[in-house]
Amino acid sequence: MKTVTFTDFRKKVSIFITEVEHGETLVLLRRGKPVAEVVPFFDRSGRAPSWKKSGIHLQIDGSELSSAILEERESEI
Repeated sequence: MKTVTFTDFRKKVSIFITEVEHGETLVLLRRGKPVAEVVPFFDRSGRAPSWKKSGIHLQIDGSELSSAILEERESEI
């Protein structure tokens, strides 16, 4: 990880982007405080989005969870 002032980054952006292409991570500083992180791009197209992954299937022995919830709601009335 390399820290770079924002002014230097603006002046030498091409050099720094080449470094990022080769795996370097840059932390940009403005007035001595970190304001941004420039990281190499990682192609995630091979992974399925989290909303497509199968979730947890809850079940109570002998009945479905939804039926148990409805029975509990009715008993509270």
